[in-house]
Amino acid sequence: VPNPSETMLSGRPLDTPGTCVTCVMEGSRPILAEIQALVAQSGYGSARRNSNGIDYNRAMLLLAVLEKRGGMSVSGCDAYINVVGGLRLTETAADLPVALAVYSSLRDISMDSRTVVMGEVGLTGDIRRVPQALRRVKEAAKMGFNAFILPKGNLEDIETDKFPDCHFLGVATLREAIEKAFRR
Repeated sequence: VPNPSETMLSGRPLDTPGTCVTCVMEGSRPILAEIQALVAQSGYGSARRNSNGIDYNRAMLLLAVLEKRGGMSVSGCDAYINVVGGLRLTETAADLPVALAVYSSLRDISMDSRTVVMGEVGLTGDIRRVPQALRRVKEAAKMGFNAFILPKGNLEDIETDKFPDCHFLGVATLREAIEKAFRR
């Protein structure tokens, strides 16, 4: 496949609640991937949960952090998380995009479709650095994305003046990421 990022994002719905684009590393190659979430009040006695393309336990951990540190009430909600195209995400850089996709679905609001998100979410709701941030940004910019939400610690890795048409938002906490991602 000449351009895996283009293949993974083809047919992606724009400005749709419950979606978020991230850039992950497959070996040494950055690849853009779309994460989708569907969150709704449960019609059953206990909430149903499912994840495809991301470790189930990691997804449940992120739901718990959203509940405790993100100010969301997801315990009574069914939650379905999917990585489009059958890609399996194993690195923690996909944590923040998963959390933002879940938030977007629950609140039924969309993120700007030209935004790429990356960051590890800690149990305290802190956002941690990701490796090879510059390579990820270059790949996303090449694909036409112009806004980036990433850990504050990664901003020093990127010479933002080399990306004059791009906007970079450094975040330190999950709440800050939610605020910046959905500010209109």
